[in-house]
Amino acid sequence: MTAPLPAPVPLSRLYTRPGFLLRRAHQISAAVFEDECKPVGLTPAQFGVLTILRANPGSDQSTLARSLGFDKVTVLRVLRVLESRNLVHRATALDNRRNLSVCLTAEGERLLDQAQPPAERAFRRLMAPLTGPQQEQLIALLRQLTDGLEHEARAPFVPPVAPAP
Repeated sequence: MTAPLPAPVPLSRLYTRPGFLLRRAHQISAAVFEDECKPVGLTPAQFGVLTILRANPGSDQSTLARSLGFDKVTVLRVLRVLESRNLVHRATALDNRRNLSVCLTAEGERLLDQAQPPAERAFRRLMAPLTGPQQEQLIALLRQLTDGLEHEARAPFVPPVAPAP
């Protein structure tokens, strides 16, 4: 005798699952960012890498990956594109000849400056459906969710320590 099949999940249940909604929100977030940043030709991942490198010039690829919660393959792919556009430069690290140090080029610095206004417009567009208090609540809840489940992540997230002034 075979066991009865489980009842199908109703669509309303599927569409209210956090994973579905988070994935959909991410798709929308990426689309809005890419639309606003089309003139500068940056994806959210590329913008993230450039922003981390400005704050922490000379980061190695592993540190860069952890700073964004990327796996090493993803950060390598992003760096290759940025390097092909002469936005970053990779060189042997002075403190460890086995590591590559990554820095923004002058062109990368200029493009990151140009990307700030469209990135800010993308942020405002994404948050526009929410009131100010709702925006703060959303960020607080997302932080609580990601902090509470960080141990489940496939790639670790370790924000960089700001260099001493």
